Amino acid sequence: MPENTLGHTRRDVLASSAAGLALTVLANRAGAATDSGADAIRPFHVNIPQETLDDLRRRILAARWADKETVPDQSQGTQLATLQDLARYWSTDYDWRKCEAKLNALPQFITEIDGLDIHFIHVRSKHKSALPLIITHGWPGSVIEQLKVIEPLTDPTAHGGNASDAFHVVIPSLPGYGFSARPTTTGWNPDHVGRAWDVLMKRIGYPRYVHQGGDWGGRISEIMGHQAPDGLLGVHANLLLTFPPETTHAIGAGDPPPAGLSEAELAAFNQRKAVQPIGYFIEQARRPQTIGNALADSPVGLASWLLDHDPRSYELLSRTILGTPDSAITRDDILDNITLYWVTNTGASAARFYWEAAHVPPPMGPVTIPAAYTVFPGELYRVPRTWVEYTYKNLMYYNEAPRGGHFAAWEEPELFASEVRAAFRPLRHATG
Repeated sequence: MPENTLGHTRRDVLASSAAGLALTVLANRAGAATDSGADAIRPFHVNIPQETLDDLRRRILAARWADKETVPDQSQGTQLATLQDLARYWSTDYDWRKCEAKLNALPQFITEIDGLDIHFIHVRSKHKSALPLIITHGWPGSVIEQLKVIEPLTDPTAHGGNASDAFHVVIPSLPGYGFSARPTTTGWNPDHVGRAWDVLMKRIGYPRYVHQGGDWGGRISEIMGHQAPDGLLGVHANLLLTFPPETTHAIGAGDPPPAGLSEAELAAFNQRKAVQPIGYFIEQARRPQTIGNALADSPVGLASWLLDHDPRSYELLSRTILGTPDSAITRDDILDNITLYWVTNTGASAARFYWEAAHVPPPMGPVTIPAAYTVFPGELYRVPRTWVEYTYKNLMYYNEAPRGGHFAAWEEPELFASEVRAAFRPLRHATG
């Protein structure tokens, strides 16, 4: 939202969830919207009640532990020692208020779209040529993942970049995630999110903008590319979910790879096939309420579920928890994200997004608006350029980054920011 559109009328609204969550929301007049209008943009402030945090600590200390896994590795899931070490730190040294302070130092807002309150962070660059950018997170993430890329993207001159590469950054919480409202009816699927994000950007005051996404955000990039709303200049993704049909069929059927694949395509096929039966995806796409009931009751259970995304990411997070980190992610970062899920009681509603996605047809046909793609080497699978070009016919940028994985913005924020800058640079030149 342009800085000069904020008025000075302010009222406090206290909202509580069934889990006892209370948040302070400050509602201001924004642009042409009124305080009572459905399209109002209301400033947002996080203030989790102390009793919620006290209850969280009590539940962690009262955790009943499973037996230790019977294998020496992570092949049975989240390992007992890793989870117990995280719980010890969580109940003794971790301070949620520091996360609140980080969030509240940023401009945060709430606005209602199609009857649902959507939370978003909006940081404007000081550079006049800044390009509006909306970034979509995924599961088991949140806006916490993107906090470290805000400054490099909005102020590139302080991070080895040029003023011409600056962005105004908007980071919304997906419906049912974090401080966005939890849908009470069906229909909030990726297609709906894509349309909502276009409404959001134009309501803020950005008629022309670009989108970036990994994980679910990668799907949103593709969907918005298909929707091609007026003013969406281009998209960047770091996860691809649509492949050539013969490849998709072979993976789904458990068949051997199609004939004629290149070496890079065969490697990507085998990597994608290896993660096809990944447990959380199946459970959340088919029975989200079953796991959601458990996630709402136990913070340690929630942590165990959120840590076990994929083998490589689990190892990275586990090393961080056990004191030998090898990325920018810290133990506090991990617990900021998990605690956000807990205090907002969004384990079930976030899981349900998979069910929603499974009940709509996947996007079909090529994306023709300008697109860019970055391969991070630790991603679930390394997508070759040929597969990216199958989906994105107007590919303006493709690069294989030297480091980073599934949570690239979290793991390598400076590198991630440099990739986003490079991805949209051809678009800036083309549009003047």
